[in-house]
Amino acid sequence: MIKIMIAVDGSEAALEGVRHGIGLMQQGLDAHFVIAHVQKEASLLELATTDSDLIANASIEAGMDLIAPAQELLKAAGAPYEVEISLGEPGNTLIDIAESTECDQIIIGATGQGALGSILIGSVSREVARHSRLPVTIVKLPEVMDAADTAEDES
Repeated sequence: MIKIMIAVDGSEAALEGVRHGIGLMQQGLDAHFVIAHVQKEASLLELATTDSDLIANASIEAGMDLIAPAQELLKAAGAPYEVEISLGEPGNTLIDIAESTECDQIIIGATGQGALGSILIGSVSREVARHSRLPVTIVKLPEVMDAADTAEDES
């Protein structure tokens, strides 16, 4: 059985990554998924003015809300999964989660922003792909791919 970490941040691109993982399983891949989410740590000002445990708990709860749609997709597909939510810098922390949970591969959605969004991938996706020792699959939204194909067809 292959263990695949899917990075989930609440975006549609992340859900497309979950759909991609489910599609692999439906094609016969014997897979177990690790749904990983990273919340940025509190700033020094927040820590100085608020109870750090309250901030950490609120961050974990927010993470659970953001991964709920991914969990629903996996449950509906009958896919085995576990959840990992951490605090830290997203790129490095996602890589750490993949390694600590002994994953074989990473799936992450591309969330390029701005006018060049159809060409670029998000900074976290890029960082994970660049620094991970594991294979990384970057999944684009279908409409992003369609826009890139249309631009190629017009040239």
